[in-house]
Amino acid sequence: MTATKHAQSTLHGVAAETPLKGVLTSLALGMLLPSLGTSIANVALPTFAEAFSASFQKVQWVVLAYLLATTTLIVGVGRMGDLFGRRRLLMVGIAIFSLASVLASMAPRLELLVAARALQGVGAAIMMALTMAMVSAVVPKARTGSAMGLMGTMSAVGTALGPSLGGVLIAQYGWQSIFLVNLPLGMLALVLVRRYLPEDRTTPSAARNEFDKLGMLLLALTLAAYSLAMTMGHGHYGQLNALLMLAAAVGLGMFIRTESQAASPLIRLAMFRDPVLSASLAMSTLVSTVIMATLVVGPFYLGFALHLNTALVGAVMSAGPIAAAVTGVPAGRIVDRVGAPRATTIGLVGLMVGCLALAMLPESLGIAGYVVPIVVITSSYALFQAANNTAVMAEVSSEMRGLISGMLNLSRNLGLITGASVMGAVFAMASGTVAFASADPAVVAAGMRTTFTVAMALVLVALVTAVASQSIARSGHSTGI
Repeated sequence: MTATKHAQSTLHGVAAETPLKGVLTSLALGMLLPSLGTSIANVALPTFAEAFSASFQKVQWVVLAYLLATTTLIVGVGRMGDLFGRRRLLMVGIAIFSLASVLASMAPRLELLVAARALQGVGAAIMMALTMAMVSAVVPKARTGSAMGLMGTMSAVGTALGPSLGGVLIAQYGWQSIFLVNLPLGMLALVLVRRYLPEDRTTPSAARNEFDKLGMLLLALTLAAYSLAMTMGHGHYGQLNALLMLAAAVGLGMFIRTESQAASPLIRLAMFRDPVLSASLAMSTLVSTVIMATLVVGPFYLGFALHLNTALVGAVMSAGPIAAAVTGVPAGRIVDRVGAPRATTIGLVGLMVGCLALAMLPESLGIAGYVVPIVVITSSYALFQAANNTAVMAEVSSEMRGLISGMLNLSRNLGLITGASVMGAVFAMASGTVAFASADPAVVAAGMRTTFTVAMALVLVALVTAVASQSIARSGHSTGI
C-alpha cells in the first residue's frame, strides 16, 4: 500500500498501519470544532444582549470565558496527553466540547451560558493541543507540512464559516442552534478518532505521579491574569489592569521557580535553549499580534474611512479567512517541497510586503487597496504557520509532542490577545480619537498607516529571529527538544 493511502504510525513506539485519509479527516474535525466555537458566538452577542436583557459588556463574557479557558489550559492539557494518552484525552476533549455545547443551548441565564462556554473552552483546549501533536505522531514525516497546512485550512474555515453560519442559524432557529450544531460534528469526530487513530500505550497510573499539578495551576493563573489584564476595560486601562499585570508577573516568577525545582516539571526550562523552539514561539506570538491587528483595525477603517455599510464590511473582511482557507493545503505542500526554514522566511517576507501595502494602498485604491494586501497577508500567514509548526513538531520527541503543541497554540493565543489590546491602542493613539464614527476619514487613514507600519516592524523582528535561529541551527548548536 502506498504512503498516500496509509500512514505508518509510530505512536509510543508501536507500529500500526492506518488509512491516512481517515486519520486526517478525524484530526481535521478536531481542529475545525474549536475554531468554529470561537467565531460563531461573536455574531450572536447582540442576540444574547436582547435575550438575557444584559449589557454588551456582560455578554462579551460569552466569548471571553471560552478564550480564557482555552488559553490558560492548553499547555497543561497538552502535557496530560503526553502522559496519559493523546487519543484517550482527545476523545475526552471532544466529549466535553459536545456536552458543553448542549448545556450552552439549554442555558436559562447568562451566567450559566458563560459557565457552559468556559467548559466548552476546556474541550477546545484539549482538541487544539492534541490534534497538532497527533499529526506529527501518525502522519509520515515527508507529508507533515501538508498535514499542518490542512490543519491551518480547517482552522481558517471554522473562523470564516462561524459568522455566516451563525447568522443563518440564529435567523432560522434561534441562538440555541449555534451551539447544537456542534453536537453531530462532535459525535462524528468521536467515531472517526476511535476508528482511525492508533490506541495509546501509556499507563495512566504510572504517569499520574509525573504530572506537575502545581506547575499547571501556577501557569493557568498567570495566563488568566495576563489575559484579563489585556482584555478588561476594552482599551481603557486602569488600576485593575495594572494589578492583573502585576499578578501575572508575580505568577510567572513563581512558575519559573517551581519548574526549576520540580522533579518532573510541566515545562523543562532547558527547552528554551533550543533555538528552533524559542524562535518559533516568539515568531508565532509576533505574527499573531499582527494578524489580530487586521481584525481589530479593519472594520473601523472600512466603515469610517471608506464609508462601507455593515454588510459590505463583513464581505470585505471575509477575504482574509477565505484566502487562508484556500491557501492552507498548498502552503503545506510548499513546506514539504522547499523545507520549513525556507518556507518560514518566504512567509515572513510576504507578511512584511502585505503590511507595507496595507499601510500605503487603501487610501488611494479604496476597497481593492485593502483586499489585495489582506489576501497577501493571510496567504503568507498560512505558509508561515504551516512551516513554523512543521519545523518544531517534525523533530520533537514522542513524549513531548502534546506539550510542545500546546506551547505553540499558546503563543498564538497570546499574540491574538495582545494584538487586540496593543494594536487597538496604537490605532487609537495614531488616530488621536476614540470617537471614530464622527472622525475625519483622513484621521482614520492616518491611524491605519501607523498601525501597519508598526505591524511591519513586528514582522521584521520575527524575520530577524528566523534568520538568526536558522543560522544557529545550521552551525550545530541546537540542543533539540
